[in-house]
Amino acid sequence: MDALMLSRLQFGVTTVYHFFFVPLTLGLSLMVALMETLYVSSGREIYKQMTKFWGKLFVINFAMGVVTGIVQEFQFGMNWSEYSRFVGDIFGAPLAIEALMAFFLESTFLGIWIFSWDKLSKGLHAAVIWLVAIGANISALWILIANSFMQEPVGYVINDGRAEMVNFFDLIFNPNVWVMFPHTITAGLTTAAFFVMGISAYHLLRKNNPDLFKRSFQVAAVLGTFAVVLVILNGHSQTQHMVESQPMKIAAAEGLYETESPASFSLLTIGNLQGTEEIFSIRLPRMLCLLAYNQLDCEIQGINNLQAQSEQEFGPGNYVPPVPVIYWSFRVMVGAGFLMLGLAAYALFLVMGDSVENHKKSLHLFGWAIALPYLANTAGWIMTELGRVPWVVYGLMKIEDGVSVVVSWGAALLTLIGFTLVYAALMVATIYLLAKFARQAPPPLDIQAPSAAPETIPSLVGAQE
Repeated sequence: MDALMLSRLQFGVTTVYHFFFVPLTLGLSLMVALMETLYVSSGREIYKQMTKFWGKLFVINFAMGVVTGIVQEFQFGMNWSEYSRFVGDIFGAPLAIEALMAFFLESTFLGIWIFSWDKLSKGLHAAVIWLVAIGANISALWILIANSFMQEPVGYVINDGRAEMVNFFDLIFNPNVWVMFPHTITAGLTTAAFFVMGISAYHLLRKNNPDLFKRSFQVAAVLGTFAVVLVILNGHSQTQHMVESQPMKIAAAEGLYETESPASFSLLTIGNLQGTEEIFSIRLPRMLCLLAYNQLDCEIQGINNLQAQSEQEFGPGNYVPPVPVIYWSFRVMVGAGFLMLGLAAYALFLVMGDSVENHKKSLHLFGWAIALPYLANTAGWIMTELGRVPWVVYGLMKIEDGVSVVVSWGAALLTLIGFTLVYAALMVATIYLLAKFARQAPPPLDIQAPSAAPETIPSLVGAQE
């Protein structure tokens, strides 16, 4: 491996680590805000107890997301300095706005929320956590605005070998943003819903504070069903946009080497993913046309045809992404998504029948299902980024042109090993803290001593440090 490949692996490792925590931060912030709103509107202490319990887990996850995200920005100026030189005039603006407006908003008000229980009025305290949730999700918007320029460059001119912004509003209203952002937010809400359902199921099986965790399961089941439906619908819109903006990515996701009309959808293909002879395949006739164009007749260009077009437009080279990785990551994402849809619908059925705690086998299932959104999120992000290969900025800059010319093989290897080990240690610590506090169910309200001081979120701060 040369310095380029090691730098790519390093950024991939840090991105995957970081993206384990981002969706839960986005979704759980909204769920905690909703729980506190239920407390304010109803005045029932059970919702305050819910807010504090899930708020602890949110704070732990948020802290890890911050730590892993900062490292990525340093890499732009180190391993990928040539990339930063090329897009800095464009990429810097949304990242600066994200830090100054969104991140400072969420981090400042999260601190206020943690330390102001029983110091602010109930309504004002709930408003604070809503500001945290809004800040977290606006932060995701600005990151996606920056990333969307890499996927679909708009509003720029090339001047002296650098991309310079000519229209800020083109950047904001990039069509790619408005299919990625809803997908990311609803994926985050889906992640949080399955996280809450899984932990609630754990406590319901052990009959720990059943009132709290039954209500938590109910809230998560309703929101989870709503969110996963939106994820799938928006994923459909994203596929349609991808056909127009990055046709090679959709061809790779289907392992489609030859142009088809009408195009079938591959449920499973063995062989042919490297352009070799197909061994076994299950395909749905015309289904890819339905997904791509909402009609049964269409033409989808194959990898070979798109490769020839790219060579004609950009010159000789390999413009085909790693097809097996894209093909299988797409199927992991879609398969996990539809499995979550079925489980969310089943959870909603249990909630409507008011019989959640009586289905022990099902509760065990929801515990394991916590992993599903993480699989889907990671697979989706891998497909999004690797499907753009060989471009780091689509159609403008190839990956090998973005790596720093001064980063040596040894330095790249050393930092890759270092980041991987440090992140692994942080991951272990985070999972330990999440598991520790997730298992600590607060006692039911009806057996708490009337004079007992309410448990507060600040007790978590020492554990994080």
